[in-house]
Amino acid sequence: MPTYLYETIPALPDEAVDRFEMKQSFSDAPLTTHPETGAPVRRVISGGIGLMTRSENSLPEPGPGCGPGNCGCGRFS
Repeated sequence: MPTYLYETIPALPDEAVDRFEMKQSFSDAPLTTHPETGAPVRRVISGGIGLMTRSENSLPEPGPGCGPGNCGCGRFS
């Protein structure tokens, strides 16, 4: 079950934001209120950690005008 990050929506500009995590199923609707205080909340979209790799097979095929310093694909540098 994934864990989602939520934060309260401040009613006033100087009001503190409370962040909390909630385990929910993928099929559960996002929360609209804090489970303890009833304050309005929104789900925070945050980046995760990922690993991206690049192989020689993923480089674009050379085209017209492609050559050292011309295409920027890195294949001919």
